[in-house]
Amino acid sequence: MRKLIFAAFAVLAFASVSAQGQFRAGLSGGLPIGDAGDAATFAIAVDLGYLFEVSDKFDAGVTTGYSHSFGDEIEILGVTVEIDDVQFIPVAASGRFEVAPDFTLGADLGYAIGINDGNDGGFYYSPRVQYSVSEAIDIVAAYRGVSVDGGSWDIISAGVEFGLD
Repeated sequence: MRKLIFAAFAVLAFASVSAQGQFRAGLSGGLPIGDAGDAATFAIAVDLGYLFEVSDKFDAGVTTGYSHSFGDEIEILGVTVEIDDVQFIPVAASGRFEVAPDFTLGADLGYAIGINDGNDGGFYYSPRVQYSVSEAIDIVAAYRGVSVDGGSWDIISAGVEFGLD
């Protein structure tokens, strides 16, 4: 319950400052890799962020969202076991650097709150590459990782991000 209250607080914090910078919203799909690839088949993510212009080429701000990885079925000693879905709510600092007029490199660093039972969450990191299709739309390729007990939960994703003034 505390996790949901914290997530609601983060969303309200974004709403209260929405007139001072640029609000960003994104949707992506991804493939779990490594440990996550053994337990999940596909992932989707929704990202909400707010970026402030620090300089002409650098923006910084905060981000949150929701990530859902769909559990797989595995066979152990002739018995099929269904693995539960895994969900996170990341809360992170964001940085974006414009390398060229339509090309941006960035990263999000923070904590991913584990939502499903038995998921304590962990350190969240997401380096990304963005290509601007228009003034308000970017194509994004990202690596999303969460350091969890005994390993990491990693996803390679691609999606679209919208800038809302």
